[in-house]
Amino acid sequence: MTNNGDNSLIGINPNGVNNSSIDEPDYNGGPLHLNRNPRTNGNNYFDTTVFSMNTLGTPGNAKRRFFYGPGADNYDIALAKSLTLADSKSLLFRIEGFNFLNHTQFNGPGAIDGNIGSSTSGNAINAAPPRILQGAIKFNF
Repeated sequence: MTNNGDNSLIGINPNGVNNSSIDEPDYNGGPLHLNRNPRTNGNNYFDTTVFSMNTLGTPGNAKRRFFYGPGADNYDIALAKSLTLADSKSLLFRIEGFNFLNHTQFNGPGAIDGNIGSSTSGNAINAAPPRILQGAIKFNF
């Protein structure tokens, strides 16, 4: 396997914890110390000292995906009000909120850096968009 020099994406470096290739790192069996809230408790999501690069030409002993990322805590909301103007005419007002409570969402393959050769290894490096609000007015006739 070759490395093209771009280690910014999980799966590019063949020795990443969350990668998509077949090489896995060595795991010494220590506790992972998972940080369930990397937003407020520092950026480190798991203890990277329990992993090391596997010996060249040998598979690492870490099982693929034996622990999961922080996950999602997402709440969406929609409010609608219809007003009748005449027998066949009405207005519909609608407001929608996505991630309404504005929880930081560290989920997806690029959220936690699983590249053990990176300076940000084990850190939460990417989050989903924050709260999004939108409104609409619909005239029915």
